[in-house]
Amino acid sequence: MGIEIRPIREDEFDEAVTVVSTAFGEVARPESIRNERLVAEIGRYLGAFDDGRMVAGAGAYSFRLSVPGDEVATAGVTSVGVLPTHRRRGINTSLMRRVLDDAHDRGEPLAALFASEGGIYGRFGFGLGSFSCAMDLETERSRFVRGYEPSGSIRLHGKEEAIPPILAVYGDVRRARPGMPALDERWIEYRVEHRHDEGEPKPFFAVHETDGVADGYAIYTVKHAWPDGIPGLEISVSDLMASGPGAYADTWRFLFDHDLVRRVTSWARPVDEPLLHLLAEPRRLRLTVKDGMWVRPVDVRSALGARAYTGEGRIVVDVRDPFCSWNEGRVALDAGPDGSSCEPTREEADLACDVNVLGAVYLGGVGFGQLARAGRVTELRAGALARADAVFGWDPAPWCPFVF
Repeated sequence: MGIEIRPIREDEFDEAVTVVSTAFGEVARPESIRNERLVAEIGRYLGAFDDGRMVAGAGAYSFRLSVPGDEVATAGVTSVGVLPTHRRRGINTSLMRRVLDDAHDRGEPLAALFASEGGIYGRFGFGLGSFSCAMDLETERSRFVRGYEPSGSIRLHGKEEAIPPILAVYGDVRRARPGMPALDERWIEYRVEHRHDEGEPKPFFAVHETDGVADGYAIYTVKHAWPDGIPGLEISVSDLMASGPGAYADTWRFLFDHDLVRRVTSWARPVDEPLLHLLAEPRRLRLTVKDGMWVRPVDVRSALGARAYTGEGRIVVDVRDPFCSWNEGRVALDAGPDGSSCEPTREEADLACDVNVLGAVYLGGVGFGQLARAGRVTELRAGALARADAVFGWDPAPWCPFVF
């Protein structure tokens, strides 16, 4: 009997979480399963069954992802894993086939994910659309450049009290920055519990206010260390956002100026992190860059027509997409800051590329020219790369502040 792939039933959800956890070398605990239920959409979870036993799984969240100038319905692909007993049998490929077909049927122009290994998802049409940075700063070297003055006040809150202002600030930041899913109370709860398991330090919630209005926040934990009785505590920042530069600087300053704390770390910061320009010694931030969110146009024409562009222009792209054949062929994008459209065409192409490239450039943080230098794009008409980059680029850089 072959492998059967089908949507899981409600009573199979615990097993699905357990199977995917095992695939990642982890043991699913009851509290982890309960936390997954906070945001799970059971109807979007698939199981692969071998003789009636689940051996792999994959799922998706129904996101509204911020894109340049707007937001787009997006399949947030998650919980993809195959038991080590069933590797290299094409099960993951079959699961991705179903996940992307389902997104297409739902009319979702995009799919996005965080890859355990980058080499897995390129063959399914995903391109590296954003980056994530880690930082590790010794507080004694956290002095700001001259001219900084505090602009507001910070208060510590309990989790329930902090959630409304956190959501408000997150929404303000999201309206300007591509790559951020819309969140609600369930997602804040999920993120807090997902990052802070039993036995680990519990998080603190700091909210910055200017004239009584919340405009920044930080979620962080404190790890204790007292070598030879000398305080060497470490703050780990899981989330920090602000809707203005004053709140941003104040919130970081609050963390850096904690008594007894020797270092402040964070692992999910944007690639255009303003701290690099705020610190007097930016090298001390030890900022390191890695791949972030991978993006795939499920429907190329709908995706390209759904975002805004920084300039006006017509660009014809010859798209190769062997995994989702409905995207194959030439499309003409008429781009503009106030509206755009993308339709099939028989015109001569300006550029030729795989659909992965369109995923990489879609959020505006990666350029066609950069990918052309890596041999990923072919320029068929002189000047087309420069024209494409002039309309696709976006500021600020795309950033998804958490892994889903």
